[in-house]
Amino acid sequence: QVQLVESGGGLVQAGGSLRLSCAASGRTFSSYAMGWFHQAPGKERERVAAISRSGDRTYYGDSVKGRFTISRDNAKNTLYLQMNSLKPEDTAVYYCAAYRTPFGTPTGTPEYWGQGTQVTVSS
Repeated sequence: QVQLVESGGGLVQAGGSLRLSCAASGRTFSSYAMGWFHQAPGKERERVAAISRSGDRTYYGDSVKGRFTISRDNAKNTLYLQMNSLKPEDTAVYYCAAYRTPFGTPTGTPEYWGQGTQVTVSS
C-alpha cells in the first residue's frame, strides 16, 4: 500500500505561482505512475497532469499545458506540480494519485489517493 500526503496549497493572486508536493510512503514509489487531479466545487474530479513511473513521459490537460509542470524525484519519494500563471479557474482541491499499471504509464483508474490540498486563486 502507498500513503500519499499533499502539501503546498494556499491562496495566491492571479498570475502567481505555487508548487505542490506529494510525499509517498509505503510500497516503492518508483513502481507507480503518478498523477495530479483537481476538483472544483460542484464539478467532477479531473486529471491535470500525469507522469510515468520513470519520469520520462509526462501528460497534461489542455487547460494547464504550458503553465503547469509535473515532475518526480524517486530518490525522495516525492511528486511535484509546479503551477505558474495561475488563473481563478484553477481554484480547486488538488489530489495526487498513484497508478499501478504493468507498463508504468498513468492509465486507467488510480489505485491510491491523497487527501488533497486546497488551491485558491484570487482575481
